[in-house]
Amino acid sequence: MSALRAILVGIWRGLDGLRKILHFILLVVIFGAIVWAVSSSTPKVPDRAALVVKPQGRIVEQLSGDPVQRAVENAQGEERQETRLWDLVDAIRAAASDSRIRVLVLHLGHMQGAGLPELEELARAIRKFRASGKPVIAYGTAYDQDQYYLAAQADQIYLDPTGYVMIEGYSRYPLYFKGLLQKLGIDINVFRVGTYKSAVEIFTRENMSKADKQQSQAYLNVLWSSYQKAVTAARKLPSGAIESYVDSLPQTVSAANGNAAKVALKAGLVTALADRLQVERKLIGLVGKNESTGSFNQISAEDYARIIDAQKKLHDGDGSARIGVIVASGDIDDGKQPPGTIGGESLSRLIRQAQRDKSIKAVVLRVNSPGGSVDAAEEIYHQLEALRAAGKPLVVSMGDLAASGGYYISAPANQIWASPATLTGSIGIFAIIPTINQTLSKIGVGVDGLGTTPLAGALSIVRPLSSQASELIQSQIDQGYQQFVDRVASGRRETPQQIDAIAQGRVWAGADARRIGLVDHLGTMEDAVRAAAHLAKLTKYQVEFIRPHTSWAEELFQQTQARAASAAVSLFHGEAQPFGLAEVANRLDPVARDLEQLARVSVPGHLYAYCFCTATASQ
Repeated sequence: MSALRAILVGIWRGLDGLRKILHFILLVVIFGAIVWAVSSSTPKVPDRAALVVKPQGRIVEQLSGDPVQRAVENAQGEERQETRLWDLVDAIRAAASDSRIRVLVLHLGHMQGAGLPELEELARAIRKFRASGKPVIAYGTAYDQDQYYLAAQADQIYLDPTGYVMIEGYSRYPLYFKGLLQKLGIDINVFRVGTYKSAVEIFTRENMSKADKQQSQAYLNVLWSSYQKAVTAARKLPSGAIESYVDSLPQTVSAANGNAAKVALKAGLVTALADRLQVERKLIGLVGKNESTGSFNQISAEDYARIIDAQKKLHDGDGSARIGVIVASGDIDDGKQPPGTIGGESLSRLIRQAQRDKSIKAVVLRVNSPGGSVDAAEEIYHQLEALRAAGKPLVVSMGDLAASGGYYISAPANQIWASPATLTGSIGIFAIIPTINQTLSKIGVGVDGLGTTPLAGALSIVRPLSSQASELIQSQIDQGYQQFVDRVASGRRETPQQIDAIAQGRVWAGADARRIGLVDHLGTMEDAVRAAAHLAKLTKYQVEFIRPHTSWAEELFQQTQARAASAAVSLFHGEAQPFGLAEVANRLDPVARDLEQLARVSVPGHLYAYCFCTATASQ
């Protein structure tokens, strides 16, 4: 018996040893995969190279979602639908003084748009690169309106002989849902303050109101004028050349037998007509040939930005004075929100982080938001007030959109900077409460009962809204609007009556906002940073984007996790499909997006400062 037991114990120990060996081998394989994922993604700059700016999707202030999910989507072959503006700007600025970078290449075919202020930030960086004496070359099979704005900054613009330059101007054509909601039996109970507060009108009207047409026409004209001025200056074209090109395009292309590329060349919009291989050969002549790819020596702006970011981190903790930049991008919502959305709690936490960091002497808040929850905006407002009370200057730099709640959180600033094409203002409050008692009646469902008070069950969507509930909500809206006006009046050092006269929910372009006093200065974020440094009495400083505080170990884990996820998907899924779910989601029917927005802003008891005031360029 003892002999059998000894044999079994020996077998068990052998199996246990084998298990440990296999576990060790598995850990080595996993570790090797992670090391491979990290090392294989480390970018290198050739001795002679072109910096290639090739935006994917829309250019945004802040990437949405977490890095792991983005890595998985990228590995699956799903086109990235976002490119971070500041990565491109940092890469172009750094490349201007890097002797290894000999030329800047703009490849804009996969770019799906950007706000005019974001385009100007990029254009300014490109102009500084040109000022260093290095050439900028743009190539495209075609250019839409936003793509051409950037291409116009190049020394040489090449267009495929089969391509075109499509510039249309700016428009705003919202969808209106009153008829649909009536057919469904849904009543939309609206409470608002502001003659021009048109955010609710897509649910209550069948067409655009006169007030909305008036304000939309005003800011669309400013956008179109700003676009033309920038492009004609970049291309050294006569005044009115762009408008003339657009107005005559159907006739001139028809006269050219449909050859739109020749029309663009004749109009001076492009330097020459050339296909991709011809442009590639020219670039090989400038920076040499990469034998492994057969193309010219190059590094992407994305990879180059990672190198620049790593170099900046080497200076962390060196005691240098800093200007902290906090990006507030997206809708404003309550609580903690992911990147791409402004959370009342999460943004306030970043502001406190900057407030407590002794090396940060001033803060620039980069606002690109149509607004959202009043409660969240109020939370952020008070945290910004605390930042200023701590003795740190606050400068706001407005992006494409800083309207309604976006302006609310801008109000406490020492100075507000905007682009002439920024859409801002929209100082107003609203609430929406849908009721579906008629919908239920259509399908034979009745609602009846009783409550202990007139307000009991008054906000239920299955009952008509009572007069008492309506009176209560409207009084809250009136008070919320007055608070908004008071906040702005305090920040602008005006009386509430003066602010009310230019408020009423009206949207203003940045140039007009400067004229009426809602904005202090016109300029880019770089200008805002310099202003913050001046207020803090700094002559030497570094600029640091404030992100949620993480330890080096946590950051390393996140980066490794993202790269390992990307490697795993690549290994186990093989060749990826060229188009994925992200592309489908990006092109969802606007009806679904607008109705989703209705669901977001119709929470009983919540007030909203939101602006449906986007303008559309040709895409």
